[in-house]
Amino acid sequence: MFQTFPVTRMRRLRSSRLRPLVRETQLDVKDLICPVFVDETISEPVAINSMPGYSRIPLDMIADEAACISDLGIPALLLFGIPQEKDEIGSHAYGDDDVVQKAVRAIKKDASDVIIITDLCLCEYTSHGHCGVVSQKQEILNDPTLEILGKTAVSHARAGADIVAPSGMMDGMVKSIRKALDENDFADTPIMSYAAKYSSAFYGPFREAAGSGYSFGDRSSYQMDPANSDEALREVALDIEEGADIIMVKPGLPYLDIIYRVKKKFKMPTAAYHVSGEYSMIKAAA
Repeated sequence: MFQTFPVTRMRRLRSSRLRPLVRETQLDVKDLICPVFVDETISEPVAINSMPGYSRIPLDMIADEAACISDLGIPALLLFGIPQEKDEIGSHAYGDDDVVQKAVRAIKKDASDVIIITDLCLCEYTSHGHCGVVSQKQEILNDPTLEILGKTAVSHARAGADIVAPSGMMDGMVKSIRKALDENDFADTPIMSYAAKYSSAFYGPFREAAGSGYSFGDRSSYQMDPANSDEALREVALDIEEGADIIMVKPGLPYLDIIYRVKKKFKMPTAAYHVSGEYSMIKAAA
């Protein structure tokens, strides 16, 4: 079930900054991670209509936003990038001078205490809005996508990301990313894997926030079937074996049973993603 050294390095999560984030016997603001959308196409914050109270943040204001999050006592942020340009393969996800990489460096310079987690999905960067390379038959090509995810992870780590978080639900993504990080002297960079990510209408507001609506089909060929619970355990087991340090269940509230089963079986640091649709639902009812 568990990989041995060097794929698994227990010390990755034992730094003074990461230790409180994965502590088992507490529940407070130090357990929270705040999503942030950084947009290199804007010069002022732009409200996200489907997520009241949330905005896309311009690059030159991202360090201030990170400092505000830190002042609230939230130790970590999850960074999503909205690039100036998109293409078929999402090549602006992995350049050293692309949006997330520039944002990470800016935050590290001016708000260095914040734990920076970077999302590795390609959907914000592809012209078609899917989470991987697409064939002429409009099929998502798993293995060619893995190479791009590895390059993206390395570029994020090189910029200063504390944790990388693959969310595209490609088979073998954790293994490919772990290998790429280790080969480029980032063996101590943890991976937080979106291990059990269910296909869900609750992601709708996020697609507006990140500009990642898809131009054809849907994501059910790679995201999980909501009817399946045992499959989640297989997905999590695979990601742990491939080298994940933290595993995630997404969405959170509709899948409390899955969170319970995953935590009970694997006893790994487990994140629950309270997604955009859950947030918007609560705001609408408030």
